[in-house]
Amino acid sequence: MTRHDDTSYGPNPLILKYLDLFPSSENKLPILDLACGDGHNGIYLASKGWSVILADRSEETLAKAKEQALKNHMTAKFWQVDFEEPGFNQLEENTLGGVLIFRYLFRPLIPAIKKAIVKGGFLFYETFTWDHLQFHPTFNPEFLLKTGELPKWFPDWEILHSFEGILENPDRAVAQLVCRKPDQKKVHG
Repeated sequence: MTRHDDTSYGPNPLILKYLDLFPSSENKLPILDLACGDGHNGIYLASKGWSVILADRSEETLAKAKEQALKNHMTAKFWQVDFEEPGFNQLEENTLGGVLIFRYLFRPLIPAIKKAIVKGGFLFYETFTWDHLQFHPTFNPEFLLKTGELPKWFPDWEILHSFEGILENPDRAVAQLVCRKPDQKKVHG
């Protein structure tokens, strides 16, 4: 696992750009902020009325996220969990309205994430690509996406946004994906 936290506390710009895609805040299904770090994305959604679960393996970062939520009078659930634990099987099928993943990559978890999101639910994903090595040559390549890898994991999902390239301030090479799990199976004929 690897992550690189933002230095500012606002939500990721991708969330702001596609905020209208989230299901109604009256929806009872929570949004999981997976490997949430300081929780800035999940806490922002909680401030807008969504049910949010902030999950991270670090007790320290979850404590900071909880402190930030309390400071801003936000209600959220906090879950200390190691998604990379061998045999991890704690994401129940069809229990999440959406999942946020920023600056985290653990490929074996992808099938469980796909199953946990309900039909019509969303995934927001952004993490580093191999091109990131030009900015951080010592970054562990195991935690970098190959060219075109991210959208290939979701071939039957509705792709609403896909980007792969360089972003600035700070300079970083990322892949982004915003997609929706299909409501129905595609009919071939």
